[in-house]
Amino acid sequence: QVQLVESGGGLVQAGGSLRLSCAASERAFSRRTAGWFRQAPGKEREFVAAVSWSDSSTYYADSVKGRFTISSDNAENTVYLQMNSLKSEDTAIYYCAAAPWGRSGYIGKASEYMYWGQGTQVTVSS
Repeated sequence: QVQLVESGGGLVQAGGSLRLSCAASERAFSRRTAGWFRQAPGKEREFVAAVSWSDSSTYYADSVKGRFTISSDNAENTVYLQMNSLKSEDTAIYYCAAAPWGRSGYIGKASEYMYWGQGTQVTVSS
């Protein structure tokens, strides 16, 4: 059973930056796609970014493209989300997720991920 633990959330002013981390209990990210999702109050969980283990390709939602960067460190069993130029609309709980073992490439649907972290709150004040 893969366990994921997010950290790095907090309160930041608009225009600021945060770096989220997702630590896995084992070498969870070396053979599957890892993703970040977010959920704002009253809204559905939405795709933010993903990184594929097979070739380290990265994928982003249009709303964060150019501002957020996803990366993975397989040796450290950690996936990161660097968030720059934050906006108030980025306020949400951010979740880390891991796809089933062997699944690579773009995965944008939350239902296709197998493991989830508990989430970390990001609040951007305007």
